[in-house]
Amino acid sequence: MTKNKTLFPFILITSLFFLWGFAHNLDPILIPHLKKSFTLTTVQATLVDSAVFIAYFLMALPAGFIMKKYGYKTGIITGLLIFAFGSYLFIPAANTQQYTFFLVALFIIACGLTILETAANPYASSLGDPATSTQRLNFAQSFNGLAATLAPIIGGRIILTKGYTPAQLSAMTEEGRKLALAAEASSVKTPYFILGSVLVFIAILFAFTRLPRIQQHEGHAASKNIFHALKHRHLAWGVAAQFFYVGAQVCVFSLFILYATKSARLTEVQTTYYLSLCGAAFLIGRFIGTFLMRYYSSAVLLAVYAGINILLSAIAIFGHGMITVYTVIGICFFMSIMFPTIFALGIKDLKADTEFGSSLIIMSIVGGAVLPRAFGYISDVTGNIQNGYVVPLVCFAIVALFGLKGHRVKVGPENVPVSTIL
Repeated sequence: MTKNKTLFPFILITSLFFLWGFAHNLDPILIPHLKKSFTLTTVQATLVDSAVFIAYFLMALPAGFIMKKYGYKTGIITGLLIFAFGSYLFIPAANTQQYTFFLVALFIIACGLTILETAANPYASSLGDPATSTQRLNFAQSFNGLAATLAPIIGGRIILTKGYTPAQLSAMTEEGRKLALAAEASSVKTPYFILGSVLVFIAILFAFTRLPRIQQHEGHAASKNIFHALKHRHLAWGVAAQFFYVGAQVCVFSLFILYATKSARLTEVQTTYYLSLCGAAFLIGRFIGTFLMRYYSSAVLLAVYAGINILLSAIAIFGHGMITVYTVIGICFFMSIMFPTIFALGIKDLKADTEFGSSLIIMSIVGGAVLPRAFGYISDVTGNIQNGYVVPLVCFAIVALFGLKGHRVKVGPENVPVSTIL
C-alpha cells in the first residue's frame, strides 16, 4: 500500500465493505420491526435472512463469470447499481404494506451485495504485498465492523422509535391498527432512500476511477471450470467453514434483539444500543486480530477464537439476565476475524481458479439463510430462544476444525502452493 496508484482504489474498495456491512446490520432492526408489523412467528421473521442469503447462493456463480469476462470494475459498478435499486424498492414496499414485497427488495439488495463481495474480497486481498494479504483483507473488513456499530443506532432511532406496543395495538379498531402499522412500515423509507442515493454516488466515483488490473501469473493456465476449482482440498474446507460461520454470525446479529428482550428482559430500543456494542466489539476484535496476525498464524488465531466462542455459546444457552447479553457481545468480538480469514485461507494459492474459488466461498454464505431458520425452529419448538444458540455452538466447532487442519494447502501435480497472490 506504499504506492500512490493503489491507495485511492483501496480506499474506494474499503468503502464497499462499510456499505454492505451497513445494509446487513439494518436487518436485525428489520426483523423485530416486520415481525410485529405483520404478526410473524420467529421462523417467519427469519425469512428476512433467507431472502438475503439465498441471493448469495444464486448470484455467486454469475458474479464470478462477470468478473472473469468483464473485470472487477464492471462487476463492482453493476453490484452497486443493483444494490441501490433494491434500496429504492423499500419505498413502494412500505406503501403497499406487503411482507413479500419487502422480501423481494431484500433479495435484490443481496444480489448486488453478492457481486460486490465476490469482487471486493479477492481484489482487496490482491491489491498489495502478497505476504500481507490476510492482514489487508482483515483491515478492509474492519469497516464492515464499523458499519455494524453504527447501523443499529441509526436504524434503531429511525425505524423502531415509532413503534406501538402490543397493548396499544390491541386497543385500536381494525382500521386504526392498519393505519398504525402502515405508519410503522413507512419508517424504513428514509434510511433506505439515503442508502440508495449514496450507492449511486459511489458507483459514479468507480466509473471515473482507474483501478489497477489484477492479472494472472503468466505461467498459470486458465481455469477449466468450477468443479476443477473444488479439487483444491483447502477450498472445499473453506466453503464448508464459511457456510457455518456466516450461519452463526447471522444467528448472533439478526436475532440479537429477539434474544436480548427475552434473556435479559430489555426493551427493543434498549437492545439496539447493546447491538451497537456488539458491532463495536466486532470492530475492535477485527483491528486487534489484524494486529495479532503480525505475530501469530491467522489459522491458529482462527482456531483459538472459534474455541472460545464454543464456550461462550454454551453460556448463552444456560445463562440468565445481563450476563447473556455480555456473552453475546464477547461472541461478536471473537467472530470478528473469521469471515476474511476463512476467505483468504480458502482462496490461497488457487492461481487461475481464484475467481471460481471466490464465487464458491460467496455461495456458501447461503448458510445465513439456512441456519437462522434452524435457530428459529429450535426456539419456537422449545419455547426458549436461548436454546437456539446450540446452532452457533456447532458452527464454531466446524470453524475451529478448519483453522486446525482444513486450511492446509494440499500439494499435488495440479495444486502446488506458490508464494504470490495473483
